[in-house]
Amino acid sequence: MGEYVDLDDLVDAQGVADMLQLSQRNTVSLYQRRYPDMPRPVVDLGSGRCKLWLRSSVAEWAESRKAG
Repeated sequence: MGEYVDLDDLVDAQGVADMLQLSQRNTVSLYQRRYPDMPRPVVDLGSGRCKLWLRSSVAEWAESRKAG
């Protein structure tokens, strides 16, 4: 059985871009290639379709980047 997720903790690419202070949501995919330790989407419906990340995972990753 899959992991249970609080729906309020899900964020789309625009939300990730906002959290990371990126100007465009397309930059999120660039960050995924550039930073292999960046959290991956927990929901990925395929090419050109919705991807969702855990807000808490993205926030933790962003904090770890600031500390390092």
